[in-house]
Amino acid sequence: MSQVLALKYRPSNFEKLIGQDAIVTTLSSALSQNRLSHAYLFSGLRGSGKTSTARIFAKALVCDEGPTKNPCEVCPNCIMANENRHIDIIEMDAASSRKIDDIRELIEKTRYKPTTARFKVFIIDEVHMLTREAFNALLKTLEEPPEFIKFILATTDPMKLPATILSRTQHFRFKQISRGDTVKHLEHILNLEGIKYEREALEIIARAGNGSLRDTLTLLDQAIIFSKNSLTPSLAASMLGLLDPEQVKEIFACIMEGDRKRALEFLKELEHYECGVVIDEMTAYLKDRYFEQNDPKFTTRRCEWFFRVLSEAKNLLYLNPENSFVLALVFFKMMEVLNIDKIDDLIASLESEKTEFAEPKKDPIAQIAADIKSSHVQHDESGKIKFKTLVEKLTDRNMELGECFEKNVEFVEFKNNELHLNSHAMNGDRKIIREGYGIIRQFTWDIFGLQTKLAVNHTGKEKEEQERAEAEAKEAERKAEAEKKRADEMIEKDKKQELLNTDFVQKAINLFGDKKDAVSDITEN
Repeated sequence: MSQVLALKYRPSNFEKLIGQDAIVTTLSSALSQNRLSHAYLFSGLRGSGKTSTARIFAKALVCDEGPTKNPCEVCPNCIMANENRHIDIIEMDAASSRKIDDIRELIEKTRYKPTTARFKVFIIDEVHMLTREAFNALLKTLEEPPEFIKFILATTDPMKLPATILSRTQHFRFKQISRGDTVKHLEHILNLEGIKYEREALEIIARAGNGSLRDTLTLLDQAIIFSKNSLTPSLAASMLGLLDPEQVKEIFACIMEGDRKRALEFLKELEHYECGVVIDEMTAYLKDRYFEQNDPKFTTRRCEWFFRVLSEAKNLLYLNPENSFVLALVFFKMMEVLNIDKIDDLIASLESEKTEFAEPKKDPIAQIAADIKSSHVQHDESGKIKFKTLVEKLTDRNMELGECFEKNVEFVEFKNNELHLNSHAMNGDRKIIREGYGIIRQFTWDIFGLQTKLAVNHTGKEKEEQERAEAEAKEAERKAEAEKKRADEMIEKDKKQELLNTDFVQKAINLFGDKKDAVSDITEN
């Protein structure tokens, strides 16, 4: 009786595991060093080898020569483990046995020592399907099981497991099996089976398996039957409902030639295919051509534009599942991409011709001088026009600011990304321009460029400083005159006092007594 390939070629030891080298190395080292945990968690994509690894690890634990990374395969424990009838290796499907009563029964079994082996191993597949109550019941046993108990949990969705379960296990994450490893494994199996094949057909099947080795082997079984033991790319594609690789090649050839009539014929031929499948096949073909790098038609820029068109088509399918119309858009938009390339090439060609046939310069030095002079004139004229635009924009934005700016600011020149201006704004006008500086700078950047710097010569400021200096000088002169007058008055007063203190005046005062006014008159005279 024949056996399906997924079961017939299921790995029986660590060496036969495909694409999980890091996990194999870690588990093998743990067995060799006898550093074993009481609970393990295997997570990853379906068909990545979780259950097979759990069975191999369990066999390595119960082998008579174990724990060992290389089970003997001949002892009774190994034979029973290979035949999936070992009494101390207990497999439980959590998808069907998910309630708390099932976990209570499992916990009850953990109380008894193994019958024939040194360990009793519990393999719980799809463990994320257990109920919350079942998880809670398992916690204590999972944390501190008897020394002869080992748990191996397997799941495709570790995010659904409680944190309390994750913290009690050693977590091994199984990665997706690469397409190269998958194809090599398929070649090995077909060589053992004696079936003819083409490698391109195996690549199509491996791509359809999406990293799951079990799914890929199931598809290979189906392809062998469909192709009658002679596997070709066209037969593999037909069996999977995919496009023939040659047909995809012809579609791209039609697009590259811009043959719209042939494209419409292809649309009719592809009506019985799903649009998503056609887009995926075109994307895969585009990827292969790009990485081959031996076809000048598939440049990096062109491949990027093609990929954008194909990606947008995927989104269009969600808006309206009109397959033929979406495919038509894909074909004709990809043709438009080619037109863009032709326009770019034409522009580059014209630029090259313009440079090649330009008139030679008769006098290089004179020509350079003339170019510089012309450049300055053009820069000045262009700068004046832009400055006028700046004034108009400022006036449109703020009438007062625009009029003040036009009245007080003059254009000098614009060169080396510097706008030179003269400003004779004073007092209130100067305040208005200072407050509106942010708007002036922004409009300057918009018109003259973001690298433009403002260089303003404040002529009005010099006049204001001069007037202020003159006012200060006048004030100082006035103060000096006032000080001089006050000093003269003090001197006059001191003279009077000195005269009054003379002996003659004192005798007069004593003689005349109350007639002080007369004495005063005498001293004054």
